[in-house]
Amino acid sequence: MLPNFPIRYVEPVFRPPSEAQSLILPVTDGCSWNQCTFCEMYTAPQKAFRARDESEVLDSIRRTGEQYAGEIRRIFLADGDALVLSTRRLLTVLQAIRQHLPAVRRVSTYCLPRNLRKKSVEELRELAAAGLSMAYIGAESGDDAVLGYVAKGETYETTRDALDKLGAAGITRSVMILNGLGGPLLSAQHADNSARLLNATQPEYAATLVVSFPMGEKRFSKGFPGWRALTQAELFCEMERFLAGLELTRTVFRSDHASNWLVLKGTLGADKERLLQQIRQAIAQPEAAHLRPAWARGL
Repeated sequence: MLPNFPIRYVEPVFRPPSEAQSLILPVTDGCSWNQCTFCEMYTAPQKAFRARDESEVLDSIRRTGEQYAGEIRRIFLADGDALVLSTRRLLTVLQAIRQHLPAVRRVSTYCLPRNLRKKSVEELRELAAAGLSMAYIGAESGDDAVLGYVAKGETYETTRDALDKLGAAGITRSVMILNGLGGPLLSAQHADNSARLLNATQPEYAATLVVSFPMGEKRFSKGFPGWRALTQAELFCEMERFLAGLELTRTVFRSDHASNWLVLKGTLGADKERLLQQIRQAIAQPEAAHLRPAWARGL
């Protein structure tokens, strides 16, 4: 971090790949749920959940504006689920951004579906009008059995409800599904019900990552009997089933995260057949599919 930088960070700091050019502005530390067995992002002791003092956040925005007002176009509200904060607090933050950083054109954040259970569509419309334009939702799966085994604390219906609220409020939604999360036993229903979730909500963006465990799978697999990591071929078969089940009209789809073996990019439904052809080629002839080398994969 630069000397005298106006924002205090608690490492490690996470953000979606598409926010690489954004200013990261923490309004909370850690994740308010933090029980998902597949997630290692906020397990370090220093990442225990807390809402940051409002005065600290507002002071960070003011000082950032003094130093970088004309340079910042995008802001990502961190950490794991900024929308756990009250609508009043979020509006205060967004109004301060508008005042001190007038060049900002996009404010985005992660969002847990549970964050929105007590927020009305009208409240979300207020946040959108104040500048909140995009939310990244880690749905992980649309299958209730998979969600239960991984302690997500959500169901198909609670995730669908959150996505519908955001859509009704005019906030752009980017939904993430974890390829391989159901292991071999639940792979088919994980693919089918994840496609069903996206079909029902028609998000503006969707992405897939491959479930992976840099610190080891013990914490995850002990609560999921019969689970094992899918092989490369099994991951491709699950992805083919997922893509085949999608009936999207204008969703930008990306499977280009570093955890993925095969990079897939397109708009669904226009590019559905091309993407299916790519994944089927990878199944039939992986050696000719321009896969990411093992050493280059990771989180």
